[in-house]
Amino acid sequence: MKFAYFSHVWNRPEMAPSDRYDQLWRELALADELDFDYGFAVEHHFLPHESWMTSPTVFCTGGALVTKKIRLGPMGYIAPLYDPIRILEETAVLDNVLHGRLELGLVSGIVPEYYNHYTHFRDSRDETFERRREMTLELVSLVKAAFADPEPFSFEGPFHQYKNVRLSVKTQQQPHPPMWIQSRDAPTLRFLVQKGVNTGYLLFFPRTEAAPRYEEYLRLWKEAGHPQKPNIGYWTLVYVDETDELAVKKATPHIAHAFSQVFGVGDAGFENTERLIKNYETRGEWGSAEIARNMANVEYLINHNLVFVGSPETVSDRIKAAAAEGLFNTVFAEFNLGWLEEEDLMRSIKLFGEQVIPGIWDFQPY
Repeated sequence: MKFAYFSHVWNRPEMAPSDRYDQLWRELALADELDFDYGFAVEHHFLPHESWMTSPTVFCTGGALVTKKIRLGPMGYIAPLYDPIRILEETAVLDNVLHGRLELGLVSGIVPEYYNHYTHFRDSRDETFERRREMTLELVSLVKAAFADPEPFSFEGPFHQYKNVRLSVKTQQQPHPPMWIQSRDAPTLRFLVQKGVNTGYLLFFPRTEAAPRYEEYLRLWKEAGHPQKPNIGYWTLVYVDETDELAVKKATPHIAHAFSQVFGVGDAGFENTERLIKNYETRGEWGSAEIARNMANVEYLINHNLVFVGSPETVSDRIKAAAAEGLFNTVFAEFNLGWLEEEDLMRSIKLFGEQVIPGIWDFQPY
């Protein structure tokens, strides 16, 4: 198993953004000391009630200044918002700033709100949003072309074409940092196998439905002959305390706040939650719709092992059971929930690092 310290950098009641960032660096420094494998953060825009991380480059740079071992990265850059050359240059510089510790995550942007005010789309915002998946996958091919030798590189894609580009800086990792794209889409997963890209999914995708898709991803990966095993991530909320009773009591209001007032809610509040449920139902994803319908019901989330809350022993058991069921080997653990006091937050991280990770790091779900 591998372990990622994951942060949406959610807003915290009564905390200024500057203080929230300072706290984030303390979280990452502790995760580094405790031998977490990864530190990841999102890129979100125009939803101030939710995430205060609009710049994954800042996350990686700030993290580089307070860590020595942990591998850091965006999870990920919202690819269609950028001229791809910008991401190539950011990737090269960050990998050197991190001395070869960069992980490059790319996403297509899950909601249209992220695209609302980027004027370079002009009248094509809706079209760009509709084609965001293809644009993101094109960037995977571009990264491989740009950092391969010899240079300069040229590239012909459906959306972008370049001739004789010579980058000022090349990545320290050769040929490029490991890449991630979170996906549960079968055609996308086949593409990721071809390109050797890691993947993953959120707790909203039922693990019993996820397992067959990732089993096929793993089969194709082995068939492709890649030299290393792929990573499959699973994002969820985590809170660890001395006992199950104490953990549940302390975590419950913060998880309820995260899923009713912050994550995926939007300025429209309940209306946006209903939109999420309806989207799942329209696609015939009844299991995901059921989870979304109950996402603020903490008892439901705990009883269905969708969040990992409890003592170190309980959380270890919950992770092993979930990983075996859902075929993931990397926990994307979100620890900073609601308005948790920093003392409780840091104790949770420390208990996870000292008592959960060592006991299950050699567990192999695939």
